[in-house]
Amino acid sequence: MRTLRDIQALRDALGEYRRRGQRIALVPTMGNLHAGHLTLVESARRNADVVVASLFVNPMQFGPGEDLDAYPRTFAEDQQQLETNDCDVLFAPTTATLYPFGLEQQSRVHVPGVSEGLCGGTRPGHFDGVATVVTMLFNLVQPDSAFFGEKDYQQLAVIRKLVRDLHMPVEIVGVPIVRAEDGLALSSRNGYLDASQRAIAPQLHRTLQRLRQDLEAGKPASAVLQQGREALHDAGFVPDYLELRDPLLGPVTPATRNAVLLVAAQLGPARLIDNLGVCLPSAAPAG
Repeated sequence: MRTLRDIQALRDALGEYRRRGQRIALVPTMGNLHAGHLTLVESARRNADVVVASLFVNPMQFGPGEDLDAYPRTFAEDQQQLETNDCDVLFAPTTATLYPFGLEQQSRVHVPGVSEGLCGGTRPGHFDGVATVVTMLFNLVQPDSAFFGEKDYQQLAVIRKLVRDLHMPVEIVGVPIVRAEDGLALSSRNGYLDASQRAIAPQLHRTLQRLRQDLEAGKPASAVLQQGREALHDAGFVPDYLELRDPLLGPVTPATRNAVLLVAAQLGPARLIDNLGVCLPSAAPAG
């Protein structure tokens, strides 16, 4: 595996693969890799001749008071895991490499519609940071395909719209959520939880499962969601949002049959997110 930090070195290396007609897949990450990330690498490996992983803790997508400084950085371990899992190239730029003129002077990409509400509602500017760095990575790597986890459902929707709107020739592949045995969606931020919080955390997914049962039984969405918020609060979470949306993140209507439950909640120092698909027998707007 080649580990590259310089943009020109990346372009030179990928040029070799491209001249051979090889298909390139990209797996963007912020490091502190877990089994979920490695599933993305495995999926990319099956899809392409060359797998490129990026490792960059992107300051543009962290707001004031968020966990940029505390975000776990485990470069040596990440590098070893990627090599063991048959990654071909690791691109690990510094902040100065990607933002040489500073964040204040950096051009930004905004994806309207899907960026608003949910995580975008309580993390203003977050998805502009995501869209900007992903656009940059797509420009630098020029992959044929790129792989993202479905745990970050809104992020995936933002990236799909970004690629569609800007006519980028990149296939976006969503990979199903990887969970611990107790149902907790794997996340680098799970490491912030102490033992007692970690014991509570799986109730986030269990709550979604119970809500799905109620919704699929035809119970009113507004009442089901309110019960869900109360259940999360009683379990020790501070809910950020709990919403029912259509698969494109639009509002649920009486005609909606396939929907998605989306949740974000604070538990101690960790902000946890999750989602679950729902098949509605009939639906009213979630309100």
